[in-house]
Amino acid sequence: MNFTSFQSAHIVALIPEITLILLIPVIMALDLILPESRRRQLGLVTAIGLFAAAALAFIFSLPNGENALIFGGTLRNDLASFLFRIIFMFSGAITALISLDVEGLGRKGEYYAILVGCVIGMNFMASAADLIMLYLAIETASIGLYVLAGFLRDDDKSTESGLKYFLFGATTSTIMLYGFSLLFGYTGETNLYAIAEAIKGGEVPTAVAVAITLMAAIGIGFKVAIVPFHFWTPDVYEGAPTPVTAFLSVASKSAGFAVLMRVFLISLDPGSTQWAPMMTAIAAVTMTLGNFLALPQRNIKRLLAYSSIAHAGYAMLGIVALTKEGVAATMFYLLAYVFTNLAAFTVVILFSRVAGSDEIADYAGLSRRSPGLALVMLVAFLSLGGMPPLAGFVSKFFVFAAAVQSNMVWLAMVGIINSIIGLYYYLIVLKVVYVKPAPEGAPAIGIPRAYGFALGLLCFAIVFVGTVATPWYDWAVAAAKSLF
Repeated sequence: MNFTSFQSAHIVALIPEITLILLIPVIMALDLILPESRRRQLGLVTAIGLFAAAALAFIFSLPNGENALIFGGTLRNDLASFLFRIIFMFSGAITALISLDVEGLGRKGEYYAILVGCVIGMNFMASAADLIMLYLAIETASIGLYVLAGFLRDDDKSTESGLKYFLFGATTSTIMLYGFSLLFGYTGETNLYAIAEAIKGGEVPTAVAVAITLMAAIGIGFKVAIVPFHFWTPDVYEGAPTPVTAFLSVASKSAGFAVLMRVFLISLDPGSTQWAPMMTAIAAVTMTLGNFLALPQRNIKRLLAYSSIAHAGYAMLGIVALTKEGVAATMFYLLAYVFTNLAAFTVVILFSRVAGSDEIADYAGLSRRSPGLALVMLVAFLSLGGMPPLAGFVSKFFVFAAAVQSNMVWLAMVGIINSIIGLYYYLIVLKVVYVKPAPEGAPAIGIPRAYGFALGLLCFAIVFVGTVATPWYDWAVAAAKSLF
């Protein structure tokens, strides 16, 4: 292959990211050109651009069994990174759609530009095969998320959530960077696969390897929101604009898991005896604490925040199984969780626009005020609870099966018990929606066309992935194999 064709192959692999980079100036130009009355179209342009980038990824960037290191070994074009990039672009597109009519967001070009920037950063997080590229990608995504969380400057809760997210995120990121510097100092390598060989060769002392593991766990654990790095989640989820909360809960969490897989299963895998027991304990505690703290919640966004922590614990089961099937189960779990949580948060956005409240008690009689929204909430919450035949049931089955196959039956039992606890508080919300009478004079809640499209797509995906799971799981297995 000559130099020109070599460069062309690299550029083709990044066509989705190039498309998104070009989308940002288009958004900002339209923000300047369009009158205030037409700036709602900015969200539609952003969503179309993100969907187009995902479509171009399938056409041009789908790896054909070649797990190639590109751009000097800083990026790896494999099926695992491709799967995560699709998740991020899909999440960004749906977030743009559900932001259209949100006051303070829907007509702001800079909001959509930052959202696209975050997606670009996450795409590189999933593809990074080098410590320097990985850290730059993490910061690219993180800085945008800090701004989005505090985007509503006149809202005290939003500014507080943005500041908290920034302070905690910057601290944990610094600790992780120090761990990365130790990895480079002892191995002389920044490539994740070369670092794995160096650790396997005994170039990193055991005590140092343990310290590096802890520092990496702090930085990545913050992104994933696992215990004990979960403390920011309820306040940030409650205070941030609801579309941003939705994006944080699915895209940011998935990006964290993409990094977790690359760092722990590739670079630190030769030292898995140091980190696997710790991560196993964290998985058990995370799903247990998340579910128990969700039980007394009265605010829907805080309930979904603690639910998100619990689901991070479930997804961890596939990682600690230390098998390719376990990694595939985690990828499948994240895919199902994206559809389900985005649907739940879209209902929260539409309800909050009319009712002006995020309190669970105010959802009384939603089934009479908006049968369509109530049905979406039923599908989403039953999927989160792991009820068949929805995507949440199949995804939990796969991660529990991965734990059992790795002789961690006790951990699978902890997961099953926690699923029952989780189903209890999801059913409490559904009881309010379907059984409690609506307040007298409560207005009906309409569903704008763009939101209806998003909800229809998400509900279809939840049911389709749950009932036709084999092709999706096979794709996840192939992606898991490409990671190694």
